[in-house]
Amino acid sequence: MSVVVVGAGLAGLTAATDLAARGVEVTVVEARERVGGRLHGIEVAPGGWVDAGAAYLGERHTALTALMAELGLRTTPTTMTGDSRFALNGNGEGRTRPGRFPPLSAVALGELFDALDELTCAVRADAPWLSAGAVRLDAQTADEWAREHLRHPDARLFFPLFLGEMMAADPRDVSVLHMGFYLTSGGGVRYLNAFAGGAQEDRVAGGAHRLCELLAVRLGERVRLGEPVRAIHQDDEGVTVTTSAGSLRACAVVVAVPPSLADAIDHRPGLPVPRSGGRTAPGCAVKVHLVYPSPAWRERGLSGWSVNARGPLLSTVDDSPPDGAVGVLTGFVTGREAHAFARLSPGEQRERAFEQAARLFPGLPAPTAFHVTDWVNEDYSRGCYAALFGPGDWTRLGPHLVTPHGRVHWAGTETSTEFFGLMEGAIRSGHRVAAEVAKRTTTEVTTTHERRDEHV
Repeated sequence: MSVVVVGAGLAGLTAATDLAARGVEVTVVEARERVGGRLHGIEVAPGGWVDAGAAYLGERHTALTALMAELGLRTTPTTMTGDSRFALNGNGEGRTRPGRFPPLSAVALGELFDALDELTCAVRADAPWLSAGAVRLDAQTADEWAREHLRHPDARLFFPLFLGEMMAADPRDVSVLHMGFYLTSGGGVRYLNAFAGGAQEDRVAGGAHRLCELLAVRLGERVRLGEPVRAIHQDDEGVTVTTSAGSLRACAVVVAVPPSLADAIDHRPGLPVPRSGGRTAPGCAVKVHLVYPSPAWRERGLSGWSVNARGPLLSTVDDSPPDGAVGVLTGFVTGREAHAFARLSPGEQRERAFEQAARLFPGLPAPTAFHVTDWVNEDYSRGCYAALFGPGDWTRLGPHLVTPHGRVHWAGTETSTEFFGLMEGAIRSGHRVAAEVAKRTTTEVTTTHERRDEHV
């Protein structure tokens, strides 16, 4: 039995590792010259790494913590000690406040989170398209939902900032069904939004990209980099995968790339239902890292956390290495701001980010380094954190997300109804698809033996 895995991200490498452990002959082909997909590390000091892609985890992420233990990786806590900064007025001036909740009306925040809780309770995580009222929820955008359900001005102000932080989405780009599914799949509004005790409690020490690097080391020469897949053609005997470097023959294929990239492959026979719909959008995220000689904001009693109504940095967090060798403020540019920021020249990006950071955290020295990771225009990701399902997408595509297309099987965080969009979802999808392909192998071997017996 031979299997080709398309994509050397966390899902693809997990699937390949599981298959190899079962004795399957496996080859992983990756378009980039690196493994990791939407996990990517940047070295900001000797031995000090930050995550330019996926970064955070919590105790409910059991598949991820199990993999880390297996690979000998540890966690480091997300630093949130100190006051937060909020710039929610029109002039962009910051205001200091204890904790993470913004200086907005408690009534407004209660209205927002109660409405989101009610929505998540109404959406089935295992099959959102089968939820009561799914067609209606899938026909409406999150922006339309907010205008209908949020009466208080502060709730309407904070809602797009919350959605940008949680999903890297503009409310106009996602359906209400997708928003409700994403939140319930990830453990609920409060778990997803929390650091201590929540989904953002820890980071992977040394960077989350280490997960994929160590898995790739285990797989060795089975992993082939710099080979974009052009075509997947099936016949009665097997499947041919055509890459930029040639062709591979296999019994089955696992496609572990974002939906729009899967659609871009020439499939024969053609896909009965596309992987991405007419309104499916890429996650709108640009991640910015400002590096300082030290995390000096801590000396001023600040945590590094901020939320801002005006961009480019709609939120910031302290991502400094544990040893404090340098200070790192990570800025998140999401939604429409991400597209606007991505169009700026590198010099303009630097100027705008520096100016906003200086306003938010007065008295900081000038950054010593500046890194921008533009996921919006990344050819082999098509956005980050994950694909955004627009109106009509879930009811049209949902029932087919994990259904094999002949010998082609699907993985990736977008195929997971558990922790969709997170590293946990990617790993779970890899385990699922490996078991699925292994079952196929057993079935085909049994059928072959039965046919042979018939001819004896």
